[in-house]
Amino acid sequence: MTDVMPLPDTALVTLWCRAAEARRADKIIDDPMAISLLDSLDYDFSRFKLSADRQDLALRALAFDHAARDYLSVHPKATVVALGEGMQTSFWRLAAAGVGDEFRWLTLDLSPIIELRQRLLPDSPRMSTCTQSVLDFTWMDRVDPQDGVFITAEGLLPYFQPCEALGLIKECAHRFPGGQMMFDLPPKSQALLAARPRLWTLLRGDWPLTPFSLTVRELARLVDTVPGVRAVRDVPLPRGRGPLFDTLLSKTQGLPIHRPLRRWVGANWPTIATLTLLEFDR
Repeated sequence: MTDVMPLPDTALVTLWCRAAEARRADKIIDDPMAISLLDSLDYDFSRFKLSADRQDLALRALAFDHAARDYLSVHPKATVVALGEGMQTSFWRLAAAGVGDEFRWLTLDLSPIIELRQRLLPDSPRMSTCTQSVLDFTWMDRVDPQDGVFITAEGLLPYFQPCEALGLIKECAHRFPGGQMMFDLPPKSQALLAARPRLWTLLRGDWPLTPFSLTVRELARLVDTVPGVRAVRDVPLPRGRGPLFDTLLSKTQGLPIHRPLRRWVGANWPTIATLTLLEFDR
């Protein structure tokens, strides 16, 4: 068993949720690598008081998988850049999903995460790592955009200041023409709450502040405000399990009630308020 002292809570919670979901008989995600990784960690996850049916994070992971598969189906030799990857296991899910063996993978994170990943996860000649801050844009020099670039920022941007998150989006749009970038954001109310740290601590405890979010209208305006962004797409959640995730969200797609329902779900499970895919100019 490996001690996880260097890992942030955000990485631990997402790993636990995916592994717990993958263990279920009625699982919505197949993620044996997450199970193996979780079992190798020496940590008491009970302190998070996580629900046994916390499927939102598994659905978020599936949404990112589906978007990456769509891009790789057209650009089979593309590089997937996983920003702030934490203990995600997306590479192995995609490798098992029949998208070919030509795509490359770049994991970008800070040294404690990278060191633990290198100790606990299997290596692949198609995978490489970059140990530095996402906001140090020199990592972009390591990415060849010729065969396509798909950038994931799963559970990352909300923890940045607005100028930092928007600066990252702008630089990606500039450096990777023809590429795509996917990210998720909590409800705008989360960012407003983060502006009041005392109230945040009262309501959210010691969970890290999430000062960045955008409304649906603000997201749509990225086409006009960020050079190089040619399209902004709302990504629907995959179908889940139960009356909320399987019935209400899936069957209201395209109806006026869907966005208010997504916002309500996001207020209760702040990881899935909006899933956004940006397409960059060619």
